Amino acid sequence: MTTIYRTSVFPHLQGRCVDPGLSLSRGSSVMAEPDYLEGDCEELIKPKKLLNPVKSSRNHQDLHRELMMNQKRGLAPQNKPELQKVLEKRKREQVLKAQREEQEAHTKRSDLEIELMKRQQKLEQLELDQQKDEQENTPEFVKMKSNLRRTQQEADGVERTT
Repeated sequence: MTTIYRTSVFPHLQGRCVDPGLSLSRGSSVMAEPDYLEGDCEELIKPKKLLNPVKSSRNHQDLHRELMMNQKRGLAPQNKPELQKVLEKRKREQVLKAQREEQEAHTKRSDLEIELMKRQQKLEQLELDQQKDEQENTPEFVKMKSNLRRTQQEADGVERTT
């Protein structure tokens, strides 16, 4: 067992509290031990541990007690770390923002876009009318032939599958 030697912390009180026989050796600690641990010096003011006002509050004590009981039961109030929750919240907000912007882009159209949409609808309507006219102008036997072809293909498809 090694002996730790002490040096005086307060040189002006050197003769009163420190044993004169003890001195600092080469292998000992450089850190001085406090003199008030001996208990024979009443002249020194002994430090007291400061009270934490947060820990002494009733709300904090109740919360701490509840958390400890929940931990013993295995009921953790937060399963995910705070960072993960924040990242998920940001991602959710970004998705919602993108959806809102997309909806606004569809609802708010400029005059040019409106005109282009009208022209596109007119062209599509004209194409449909032309197709109807072509179908009406085709002879009846061509229509019947296409119908027969369709029914024959359907019948062949049924036979192949069975």
